[in-house]
Amino acid sequence: MPTLKKLSLLFVSAFVVFALLGTVANAQGLKIGFVKDDAIKQQYSAWQRAQEQWELESKAWDEEALTMQQEIEDLLVEYDKQKLILSEDKKREKEATIRAKQESLDAYTRQIYGPNGTAEKKNAQLLEPLLQKATAAIEAIAIEGEYDVIFTLQSGLGYIKESYDVTDKVLEYLEKEEQ
Repeated sequence: MPTLKKLSLLFVSAFVVFALLGTVANAQGLKIGFVKDDAIKQQYSAWQRAQEQWELESKAWDEEALTMQQEIEDLLVEYDKQKLILSEDKKREKEATIRAKQESLDAYTRQIYGPNGTAEKKNAQLLEPLLQKATAAIEAIAIEGEYDVIFTLQSGLGYIKESYDVTDKVLEYLEKEEQ
């Protein structure tokens, strides 16, 4: 999913564009548009299908984790009931089994929900093509409608006319400051 960092970068970029090009905007009449991300997510059928698929897979992962957790809890209850009559060897054996099951659950949770985990990869697999299509649509609308800037309200998607790119000027300024 688009991150807060991307959104912040978009707003900072917009601020720089408007600050540096204010006189150009006044002279030429800057044409700006925006896209409501929520509306795209709620009304774009491909996004809805991706969301449904995500929810199905997420539910399956959650159910698997709950099953593993329940198995651990059952083993703990059984162990508590029997620990007074078990030999030391049997106690160690049952404790080792419980630890192994807990480690297995922890590993499963990391594999699914950890950084670069299955969930993150699946989310990217489902959403990346849709985000690319949305970006292409925004750019097509911008060019067709002769927009200078189109922002999205929440994600890092958008369009800014290349002629407003001041990256080279900023880099040049930074390099001068370093000297």
